[in-house]
Amino acid sequence: MRVVQAILRFGIVLSAGTLAVSGQGRDAAQVLAAAREALGGDAVLAAVKSFVATGRTRQIRGNNLVPIEFEINCELPDKFVRKDEFPAQDTDLTVSGFRGGALIQFPGPGAGRGGAPGAPSRGNGPNADEQRLNTVRQEFVRLTLGAFATSFPTYPLTFKYAAEAEAPDGKADVLDVSGPANFTARLLVQRETHLPVMLIWQMSPPPGPPRGAPPAGPGASAAPIAPPATAAPMEVRLYYADYRAVNGIKWPFRIRRAVGGTTTEETMFDRVNINVRIDPRKFEAPK
Repeated sequence: MRVVQAILRFGIVLSAGTLAVSGQGRDAAQVLAAAREALGGDAVLAAVKSFVATGRTRQIRGNNLVPIEFEINCELPDKFVRKDEFPAQDTDLTVSGFRGGALIQFPGPGAGRGGAPGAPSRGNGPNADEQRLNTVRQEFVRLTLGAFATSFPTYPLTFKYAAEAEAPDGKADVLDVSGPANFTARLLVQRETHLPVMLIWQMSPPPGPPRGAPPAGPGASAAPIAPPATAAPMEVRLYYADYRAVNGIKWPFRIRRAVGGTTTEETMFDRVNINVRIDPRKFEAPK
């Protein structure tokens, strides 16, 4: 429980109530160019063709802290896969990613993903696979925005300058980000360091039982079911921190996710290798 509380207190930077926004004053292209220069420069970033990253995610589920060991393999611009293992649980590994326009997912959609970060949904219907593919592509976007401050042809983004943010540790430029499948977010780039520090977006709450649903089991009443209440979207914040030099680029070695103002997980990278050869079998679902 103490570890859970420590994560909840971890790094409250630009937190709710301290973020004041003023009017537009700069250009998005200018902010992104400065961010890429701070991350290593256009020439160095453009030379990155692949990366392999390993580390640990600590995910909060109620009062429990679930450790997850992960490996990410990526060949830019269109191959990305994350493998998660749960050493403290009797749970099979999970794999999610994409290869071009093909979804990579293990176990299959019926088996679920155990709540791993960025896990594709288990939705059904004719567009379910497309929704799962968009989910993992958006996780790819959220990671690479912090490391490259740009988009890739796999999931092209547009950027527009929104505002300047005031926070206790200095000013930040706020960019509106939009992309396919109604993807919208706000990217905050710290004015002093020019490094990306936060990504903010809205997430629909998980579906719950309809209001007025009768209890299950013998003797349950047949009272009419009222339509479900319309729940407000929840704000999700991804914090990029602990930038370190790796082969000429800067990589955020600590990423924290908060939903509705409450920390839900913290990811720590142990190792990041740039421009390494990746076995093509990494981009296939286990059999």
